[in-house]
Amino acid sequence: MRRMRGGVVALAAAGLVLAACSAPDRDAPDRTAGATPDRASSPPVSAGDGGAGATRTDRPRVPANPPAEYTPAWPDDTVRTKAGYRVNACVPEELRDRATVLTTRDGLHLSALVLGNGPAGVLLDHEQGYNICSWLETGRRLAAKGFRVVLPEYRNHGASEHDEKNEDPDLDAEAALAELKRVGAERVFLAGASCGGTSTIVAGAAQSLPVTGLLIMSAPSACLTVDAVPSVRRITAPSLFVVGSGDLQGNMEREVRVLYENSGAEDKRLVVDDDELHGTDMLRRSPRRDRYRAMVTEFIEEHARG
Repeated sequence: MRRMRGGVVALAAAGLVLAACSAPDRDAPDRTAGATPDRASSPPVSAGDGGAGATRTDRPRVPANPPAEYTPAWPDDTVRTKAGYRVNACVPEELRDRATVLTTRDGLHLSALVLGNGPAGVLLDHEQGYNICSWLETGRRLAAKGFRVVLPEYRNHGASEHDEKNEDPDLDAEAALAELKRVGAERVFLAGASCGGTSTIVAGAAQSLPVTGLLIMSAPSACLTVDAVPSVRRITAPSLFVVGSGDLQGNMEREVRVLYENSGAEDKRLVVDDDELHGTDMLRRSPRRDRYRAMVTEFIEEHARG
């Protein structure tokens, strides 16, 4: 478990503080027994697509990003792969050889996972205060179905670099989208939870790959320096907005409705469920998690191939 280091999430539209975004990631996969912080761990041969028995033959046919030296935001929760990449210890050992490092436009280094292959890309962006494992099981399922998935870990989180300013999370989403394009994605499905969703909207509307769909879970209309309303108007691909009616005593529902109402998509759907959980906690901790998982996975599969 880990709390966000520094900074709170301002909801510009509502004048509120999003306390849930600084909550610990209570249900991330357990840290691998015996892992040593920031030390080399031996990756296995498999996990090319996130599924059992996968081989290295599906690796992107492009040069790897070289490892970078930097201080991770959460050193106690960081391990180093044999190839020299830092990755959150919540990532299972069989997936650590899929770790890479991204460099943002403002020069920060981010830990990320690249799973799967093929021209249909999927971006999965986590919440503030959570980590790369928030979307990991979703990413593994999608990779096993033939999608190329990038999961970045945001600045000030996990194995990514610390940033004193704690601003501009959209630059992290931007770097992840650039990596998707670099490794061969020809189109992209955008997905994000909480402030990861806000950032995904802004970065996704500004990049060059065709956007095939948008999934937002519990995202405020504005987060830190990022205002998603102008950008969501520009995204016309099929869009699904999901939120619990009890999330932040109903305040998050109002925020998600702002995004939904301003969405430029003709094919758009708002799901407001009787739930108090936030973001990907709905996929991992809710009694209705099987329903949420099926809804999310089916929507992405339906639209991500374009």
